Amino acid sequence: MNEPTSPRRTSEGKPITDETIERLADEAEAGYDVTELRRRGGRRPMGSGPAEVVPIRLEPELRAALAARAEAEHTSASEIVREALRAWLRDAA
Repeated sequence: MNEPTSPRRTSEGKPITDETIERLADEAEAGYDVTELRRRGGRRPMGSGPAEVVPIRLEPELRAALAARAEAEHTSASEIVREALRAWLRDAA
């Protein structure tokens, strides 16, 4: 097995030493209070529950127009599609 050319580092950039590994192992073996764990990143919640991915097919011209609109509005293609669908459903009612 090849040894890394530079020491591994934590997310804060600190080198991971044998002492660091020992301290973390001791901490894990002692157990964690899950109520004290901080929430890590991830996607922000949307609406009333978890969002679901819905794949759609777009012809190249429509996909290009969507990308251009998203760029012009400094947002994502997904947000443009969600807003367009909301407006269409609102008008269809």
